[in-house]
Amino acid sequence: MAAKKSTETTDIRVDTWDACVDFPIFDAKTRSLKKAVVGAAGGVIGSNNSKTVVVEALRDINLHLEHGARIGLVGHNGAGKSTLLRLLAGIYEPTRGACRVQGRVAPVFDLGVGMDPEISGYDNILIRGMFLGMSRKEMLAKTDEIAEFSELGDYLEMPLRTYSTGMRVRLALGVVTSIDPEILILDEGIGAVDAEFMKKARIRLQALVERSGILVFASHSNEFLAQLCDRALWIDHGQVRMDGGIEEVVGAYQGEDAAAQVRKVLAELGKTGENA
Repeated sequence: MAAKKSTETTDIRVDTWDACVDFPIFDAKTRSLKKAVVGAAGGVIGSNNSKTVVVEALRDINLHLEHGARIGLVGHNGAGKSTLLRLLAGIYEPTRGACRVQGRVAPVFDLGVGMDPEISGYDNILIRGMFLGMSRKEMLAKTDEIAEFSELGDYLEMPLRTYSTGMRVRLALGVVTSIDPEILILDEGIGAVDAEFMKKARIRLQALVERSGILVFASHSNEFLAQLCDRALWIDHGQVRMDGGIEEVVGAYQGEDAAAQVRKVLAELGKTGENA
């Protein structure tokens, strides 16, 4: 059985070939957009042959990831990071080019997706886990451990609508960090919890990454990127501007101070030089 599992995991991969994602905007005024323009944020705006305004959210993305890949996405808000994550998760299809993903994908974008405010915390553990690709049996086996992590006690018997924002985040984090993904697509959107619990959650997130076959992670935290990834893509106006090591890419994107921060984290982790 172990040999079979090893064979299966090596088959996990993500490939894109000149992949593009366009969003047609049917109610925009094309007369004001005769020429393609680029805003401070977002993809290129232009028009197609039918004169419909189109936002080119991703252009000519070539990405090839195999088992063991840990890649972080950097770039300003609206650069295309979340669109790329959704392309890899199968939420969007390429309008041109191709995207092929082999392996079970666990997309973690919005911590609240798949949770029902009218049912209990315990029931939401099952539903959210199944939404992320786990079976009901698997989630039942993980329920006690998730409950202990969340520290919600008797509130888990109550409807989710009675929870504060921070309590909902605790429950969602407990579920998300309990799964066993082959391909983890992670968009960091974590907040509304106290610093001590956030530290606890990051430890579980790191363990989650270690269990996954492939990680694609979009984050604005250079420290977190350095902890979880060994490669980075700089996405700029829907295109890959740079692909390389975390320190190199973050330095090109944000400057030497940011690169020094990454260097410090890598040194603390013993991930320097070729080991990074």
